[in-house]
Amino acid sequence: MGSEEEIQLTGRAGQRGRAEEGCRQDNLRAGAPPTHTLQHTQELQNILAEYWGTGTAAAFNMDGVSTAILLLLLAVISLSLTFTSWGKGQLPPGPKPLPILGNLLQLRSQDLLTSLTKLSKKYGSVYTVYLGPRRVVVLSGYQTVKEALVDKGEEFSGRGSYPVFFNFTKGNGIAFSNGERWKVLRRFSVQILRNFGMGKRSIEERILEEGSFLLEVLRKTEGKPFDPVFILSRSVSNIICSVIFGSRFDYDDERLLTIIRFINDNFQIMSSPWGEMYNIFPSLLDWLPGPHRRMFRNFGGMKELIARSVREHQDSLDPDSPRDFIDCFLTKMAQENKDPLSHFHMDTLLMTTHNLLFGGTETVGTTMRHAFLILMKYPKVQARVQEEIDRVVGRSRMPCLEDRANMPYTDAVIHEVQRFADVIPMNLPHQVIRDTPFRGFLIPKGTDVITLLNTVHYDSKQFKTPQEFNPEHFLDANQSFKKSPAFMPFSAGRRLCLGEPLARMELFIYLTSILQNFTLHPLVEPEDIDLTPLSSGLGNLPRPFQLCVRVR
Repeated sequence: MGSEEEIQLTGRAGQRGRAEEGCRQDNLRAGAPPTHTLQHTQELQNILAEYWGTGTAAAFNMDGVSTAILLLLLAVISLSLTFTSWGKGQLPPGPKPLPILGNLLQLRSQDLLTSLTKLSKKYGSVYTVYLGPRRVVVLSGYQTVKEALVDKGEEFSGRGSYPVFFNFTKGNGIAFSNGERWKVLRRFSVQILRNFGMGKRSIEERILEEGSFLLEVLRKTEGKPFDPVFILSRSVSNIICSVIFGSRFDYDDERLLTIIRFINDNFQIMSSPWGEMYNIFPSLLDWLPGPHRRMFRNFGGMKELIARSVREHQDSLDPDSPRDFIDCFLTKMAQENKDPLSHFHMDTLLMTTHNLLFGGTETVGTTMRHAFLILMKYPKVQARVQEEIDRVVGRSRMPCLEDRANMPYTDAVIHEVQRFADVIPMNLPHQVIRDTPFRGFLIPKGTDVITLLNTVHYDSKQFKTPQEFNPEHFLDANQSFKKSPAFMPFSAGRRLCLGEPLARMELFIYLTSILQNFTLHPLVEPEDIDLTPLSSGLGNLPRPFQLCVRVR
């Protein structure tokens, strides 16, 4: 038993507690928020202040009629804040996300590439960001990206979510599949492409033949201004078309022109804010009008075009004498048609063919356009390449792949074009296939990973003057060509682009053949040429331009 004073104090405390509880119940009945809700409200205000400034956050004060309206929203936010903290393991740090929106408001003022690059300066080379509700780990800088894609290549070998493609592929095809299906398709595709000359003399002969057709088209311009997009795309696309379909197309063939229109248009949309927004909120944009709808119509048109060619192949297929990639795939389908675990089906053929066409057309064509702009902006570089071509090859024959070893400056220029242009700056997304310890963190299985290749190609520790176009980045003190481990235009590791050998051959033969015969002239002064890309989403697209080619 306590003293009378203690009993009085206890009684008063109990009365005060009952009074406070009664007041709290009255407040709840009147619509006032409970204490824990007020705490989440303050947390929301802090987040909003970080994103929008204190003025906007102040608008969310819990006084007046707005209290009742915001209660439900606050409850949802409270739950969402709780959910987003679950199952994170030891994720890297990053900006605090808002429910549903994620970090969208922090990414709103620039394109996604610029925003993610800036965040890497604040949070380091490994950080977590939320693209809408989707959690993504972002890697930047050569050492970090190399450690993930090369040193831990198996763990980071999954293909991450990319809704603009998934809407079409449904996770099928060589580029966007995962697991055993991806491994089987990649092994098969690499073998078939090698059988049809990938990296060999036979494919070089096709490139030389296509290059001669391209030179003839350029001669017909007679020094007048022209837009190079379609001229280059038709020629580049014909190389991969010959491997897939068995023959090249005439330049006025409607099928070839349709393929190029679909691919060029989709690459532009994917690289625009519409493409970025669809990747963040696909379910929402599926209900809204916009250019993304044209993109899916283009995908459908490509699928039908490919399907028509497949039907033609089926009608004339000789399993003992395959003519091209489609024949080989159809033969494999027939061999495994009774295997319930087979990965060779018609839709897989259509998606894989589309993946090969897209990758084999747009990236090389875009790189060529970047090269044209750069060579016109730096005429001394163009002249030095031409001097090396004249000295090593002469004018009596076309350059061939064997010449590359004797043309270090030209090789360095082509590599520097690819580094500087940085055509696929964010790479295609990867995904960790198991819980993965990485640089002191634990990335949970299934987490999407963005590797910022722009921070690799512009890493000041790897390149002396990364913001400048400088062929010396790929030349040693003796002016011999030198490789750089930070050269990753085709990605790296298990998901390295399987068309790399073909693309490298095309770039060398096309550029040297063109500069052997022509000099590129801009329609403006070289110093007025703008090399900053038009858009930076999936791809860094050069700004539209025209040029003249004059016979040397």
